Amino acid sequence: MERRRCYRGAVSDGRRVRGEIEKLPSGSLRVRVYAGIDPVTRRRRYLTRTVPAGPTAVRDAEHLRSQLLADAAVRPARPAGAACLEVVFFGMQSNLAIPVLHGVEAVAAPHDLTVGFVDVLHRSGRSWAHDLLARRPTGVVTVCLSPPTLEHEVLAAGGVPLVTLDPTGEPDHPVPSVGAADAAGATAAARHLLGLGHRRIGVITGPPDRLCARARLDGARAAMDAAGVPLDPALVRTGLWFAFEDGLNHARELLRLPDPPTALLCGNDLQALGACEAARRAGLRIPQDLSVVGFDDIPPASWCGPALTTVRQPFTEMGAAAAGMVVSMAAGRPPERTRVELPTTLIVRDSTAPPSP
Repeated sequence: MERRRCYRGAVSDGRRVRGEIEKLPSGSLRVRVYAGIDPVTRRRRYLTRTVPAGPTAVRDAEHLRSQLLADAAVRPARPAGAACLEVVFFGMQSNLAIPVLHGVEAVAAPHDLTVGFVDVLHRSGRSWAHDLLARRPTGVVTVCLSPPTLEHEVLAAGGVPLVTLDPTGEPDHPVPSVGAADAAGATAAARHLLGLGHRRIGVITGPPDRLCARARLDGARAAMDAAGVPLDPALVRTGLWFAFEDGLNHARELLRLPDPPTALLCGNDLQALGACEAARRAGLRIPQDLSVVGFDDIPPASWCGPALTTVRQPFTEMGAAAAGMVVSMAAGRPPERTRVELPTTLIVRDSTAPPSP
C-alpha cells in the first residue's frame, strides 16, 4: 500500500490529532481509521495538539460506516450444513492459538459447527468483520484483540454474536469476554519468591495497553506491598511485546545494576526464557544466582533446563468457555455473566530457589 511522509494523524470523532512526523497511510486510509478500521496505527499513541478534521474526511468516513452496516444487515441466509464458528487472532502464536482452538473445537463439534480462524495482524484497509460476514459465521471469538466499534457494529448488524478472549484493552462497547485471573497469578508468583527469601525482585512486563500486563504488574505489586517489601520502580521494565527479546534485553539491563535483583518475575514464559539467556551470558546460574518465574506455562517452559517455574493459564478451557458463550448467544440465550475469569495455577519447577547468602 502506498504511503507518504506526513504528520502523524488519525481522524477520531471529527478531530485530527497531529504529532511527530512519521510515515503513515494516505488520507483515504485515515478515513478508514476514523471508521473504526485501524490496520496501521492501532498500536500508535497520538500526540500533542488537535485541529479540526476536514469535512470531506468526516463525510466520507460516515458514508463508509453506513455502507458497511447496511451490507451487514442484508447478510444472506446461511446454507444448510455450513455452520461455522470463526476465531479471529491478532498475532497468531502457536503456543496460545493451538490450545485455544482445541477448546473451541471441543465445544463446536457436538453442535455440528466447524471451526475457522484468521489472523488480522497484518490486514489493512477493509473491515475484517465485513470479510467474515461473507463466510456467514454462526458466531465469532476474537483472541488478544478488542474489536473496534465499527467491527462490533458490523457483526451486530449481521446478527453474529461476538465474544472476546483475553481482550487487549477496555472496549468502548459491551462485549462478553473470557480471561484468566492474571492478577491472582502474579500475586501467587510474587509470594512464592518472597517465601524463598527474595527481597530484590525485578519485574518485566508486557505493553501497558494490554489489560493482562497491567493486571500482572498490579498483582505482583500487591503481594510485595502486603509483605512490607514495596516493589522498587528501578527494578521494573516494560516490554514492547511479550517477546523473548524483551526478556533478554531488559534482564541484561537489570543484571548490570550496581544492586541487581536476585529474582525476576516476567510477564510471560517467552520473556522468562529471554531472561534466562541473559543470565547465562552474564555467567550467572539459575536458580543459584538468579531465580526466574514466567507466566503461561507453554510447552518449552517444562523442556528447558532448568525447567521454568511459571503460572499456568488454562488456554484450552478459556477457548471452550468463549465458544460456549457464543453458542448460547447464537441460540438466543444471553450469557449468565458478561465476564468470565478462569483461575491460574502456580507451577513450581527448578528455576527458583532461595537467594545466595
